[in-house]
Amino acid sequence: MQINNDVRGQKNRLRRFYINLRKQMPERKKIHLDEKVFKRIIRLHQYHHFNTVITYVSKDIEVDTLRLIQQAATDGKRVAVPRCVPGTRQMDFYCIHSLAMLEEGTFGLLEPKVDICEKLTDFSDSFCIVPGMSFDVRGYRLGYGMGYYDRFLADYSGVTVGICYSECVRWKELPTNKHDKPVDLIVTENYIRRTNI
Repeated sequence: MQINNDVRGQKNRLRRFYINLRKQMPERKKIHLDEKVFKRIIRLHQYHHFNTVITYVSKDIEVDTLRLIQQAATDGKRVAVPRCVPGTRQMDFYCIHSLAMLEEGTFGLLEPKVDICEKLTDFSDSFCIVPGMSFDVRGYRLGYGMGYYDRFLADYSGVTVGICYSECVRWKELPTNKHDKPVDLIVTENYIRRTNI
């Protein structure tokens, strides 16, 4: 129990650091970095190989995914985004064709409108864009601490791609728990790194 509490405390301190770092990023710099990350994603083998792109809908301090959602839809791909299941720490994913199919939901996030969106049930032809405040070079991530993506990734068998700004990637290992699962690739504005875990 002491180890788990220590890891939780370390994660909380790092989370505050990286949230603050991102909040201080000038808007012009963020736009520039987001564009470079976007270009790297759409050049990925996985982007061209799989028909379904699973991605989060970005908030202001996250690497932008709104352009990716629009581009993937234009390219004829199926795009699936998460919706939190009320009363749980679980997410369901729904297919959207445009940003107009989103509405404000849990925690003020944009989520798919369930009455007009099809729930994704077949994940076999997909790869997943994973959010993170920070990643380490092994592919382990630091999220917001709510556990939604941890639960999803525990059962997801497809390729996972963490996207992050390079200044938020740690060469020193992030604190981890036994349930944490690394991503397969990390994409930043400067490089694509295969984690080989």
